[in-house]
Amino acid sequence: MRPRILVPLLVAILAAGCAGAPRAPEPGRAVPPIGREAGAALVGVAAQFIGTPYRYGGATPQGFDCSGLVYYVHSRIGLTVPRTADQQSRAARAVKLSALEPGDLVFFRLDSRKVDHVGIYAGRGRFIHAPSTGKVVSYAYLDDPYYRKRLVGAGRFWEAPGHARR
Repeated sequence: MRPRILVPLLVAILAAGCAGAPRAPEPGRAVPPIGREAGAALVGVAAQFIGTPYRYGGATPQGFDCSGLVYYVHSRIGLTVPRTADQQSRAARAVKLSALEPGDLVFFRLDSRKVDHVGIYAGRGRFIHAPSTGKVVSYAYLDDPYYRKRLVGAGRFWEAPGHARR
């Protein structure tokens, strides 16, 4: 999906999903969608970047690292998140793995004692991530033995039904 298509899509999602008055946005910023619409919007934006090259420290469509992808995708729907996977894992509202919804973040320890990898849960056991040097943004599966062994938690920055905004 191109950026010029994304804005009308997000406006339509907001119009359909608003039950109350939204908070006033910062000048130049979109009002973040709420509830499941936010999760779906995150997955939709992330899916646009399937095939984008991995770039260490990257947080633009020219190249992403894992946390840069999460950072950029959240910013595209008007949400601010920390920049690194470890910071994202500590700042996100914890979600039980049994309660994952599209748009939630899944956190991994691949090579260290702290969280050093993150993906965006897309539903049906899949997540979108920027895996490593030489690879591209792609889908992976939580039940893949490599990721299953290293999965340490999940969290979200968007509002789920029944949860108040921070």
